[in-house]
Amino acid sequence: MRLGALFTGGKDSTYSAFLAGKDNEVVCLMNMYSENKDSYMFHTVGDKLLEMQADALSIPLERYKTKGIKEEELFDLRHFILDIKERYGIEGVVSGALASEYQYNRINAILKDLKLASITPLWHVDIEKYLNDLIKNGFHAMIVSVSADGLDENWLGKEINREELANLIDLSRKYRFNLGFEGGEAETAVLDGPNFKYRIKIEKSSIVRDEGKAYLNIEKAVKVEKES
Repeated sequence: MRLGALFTGGKDSTYSAFLAGKDNEVVCLMNMYSENKDSYMFHTVGDKLLEMQADALSIPLERYKTKGIKEEELFDLRHFILDIKERYGIEGVVSGALASEYQYNRINAILKDLKLASITPLWHVDIEKYLNDLIKNGFHAMIVSVSADGLDENWLGKEINREELANLIDLSRKYRFNLGFEGGEAETAVLDGPNFKYRIKIEKSSIVRDEGKAYLNIEKAVKVEKES
């Protein structure tokens, strides 16, 4: 089946596209970018890496702007998906939904209306198992924003490896935040994976603080060849 993948460059959308691509053909990465940094639907941090990530994955990237107004942004998403369906001939859309009924139900309603299959490989998975599988399969996801008690600025720029995952699990239990960051507690950017033709290295970044949220402003990223 030909699929479009809703893509933010974060761990969930990247891994979902990887899993869906095992039995289907992912022909397009679809990114909605919001003018509203507090969008209810769309990831808004780390988008400076998107073109490099798409190039590393060798999949075309399509972007569509929305003002990010609650509910109204869904009309923009519908228009975007319809456009991709017509231009790429997709039969379904893969998304990185974990547990958010708000996102899941709204995306599925649009896809049902457009007669497209909804592919959600991570829906209601065990989060600890998923993150361990992410690491086991060779994905390198870096934390690029934090906005929850228990996650301070020291986490910015860290990759979720086995050691850091153990620390995150402990903190999530202590501070009761969602380990998968489904509530926006943190956001990630994937820098490498088994389906990347090169690794992405952040060479220059700075921390921006904004109303209880801190995030990395990525100023320079470079391609690093993988060892054969």
